[in-house]
Amino acid sequence: MKKIEAFIRPERLGDVGRALEEKGFVSMTVTDVEGRGRQKGITLEWRASEYQVDLLPKIKLEIIADDKEWEKIVEIIREAAKTGEVGDGKIVVYPVEEIIRVRTGEKGLGAL
Repeated sequence: MKKIEAFIRPERLGDVGRALEEKGFVSMTVTDVEGRGRQKGITLEWRASEYQVDLLPKIKLEIIADDKEWEKIVEIIREAAKTGEVGDGKIVVYPVEEIIRVRTGEKGLGAL
């Protein structure tokens, strides 16, 4: 099993969620986060003065996937989240050793 963490633009969440659901992937955790990458924030103007915003709002999606499906999920997220601009985000994939459903104690893929 794999854990997929995707950091995307907040305005792309609806498109990503719909694209995943259309392909049958409905389970995910969504968290509002802030961060920055190579762009190191942005410069904004307000009332004729400039100021630097170092941390930008992002959405973090977390999905646990079967070893056979994680690459498909990553590609769906990448395509739906992409704008072509700096700051589109990152996707990270981790190995998962075990999953346990709290209510029943069920383990492994059945707990997804």
